[in-house]
Amino acid sequence: MLTEKQYKLLMFINKITKETGCSPSFDEMRTAVGLKSKSGIHALLTALEEREFIKKLPHKARALEVVRLPKFKPRAIIEEEKKRENALLNATVNIPFYGKIAAGVPIEAIADETSFLPMPFEMVSNGQFYALKVEGDSMVDAGILDGDTAIIRQTPMANNGDIVVALVDNQEATLKKLQRKEKEVWLVPCNKAYEVRKLRADRVQIQGVLKSIIRNYH
Repeated sequence: MLTEKQYKLLMFINKITKETGCSPSFDEMRTAVGLKSKSGIHALLTALEEREFIKKLPHKARALEVVRLPKFKPRAIIEEEKKRENALLNATVNIPFYGKIAAGVPIEAIADETSFLPMPFEMVSNGQFYALKVEGDSMVDAGILDGDTAIIRQTPMANNGDIVVALVDNQEATLKKLQRKEKEVWLVPCNKAYEVRKLRADRVQIQGVLKSIIRNYH
């Protein structure tokens, strides 16, 4: 089992060698593992070489080759990674809150980042997100109620059946289920009291896909 610093140095050498094609400098290695002296790096390299994790290539300056990687991580590394993971799980990210979006008759599009909504990092870590307040009842059968906050992943791409933020004629935004029919885009409500809105495809831009709903209970 390698020590924490041996493991860190080995993984750093492996990373830099793969990225650049050459070994890192002593100063880079010293910074990477948090040592103040080059003699400490020499000691770590010697230990790694003796245990056949690396070998020095003759007649070349700064030439190290990673022979193998360890099968197990030092306990200190595992604990450090767990702390980072827990920190990320508990972290929050502010996403733009754009205001109201109609789940009934479309309303004028809102795109001003005047306020923000804190969200758990794990919920918004895989893209660009924004939040909208739902206004109307046309999506109630999809479990989306008036006053809910919709969390939207920003994307111009969506599949049939996705609930999307659709921008109509560059001025109206609405939250509806998407259906493409030949040269048309259908914006489908989830409430039988509302009619499907059938539009030419060039009149509609997809501005995001619904990822989650936040609801406050009073």
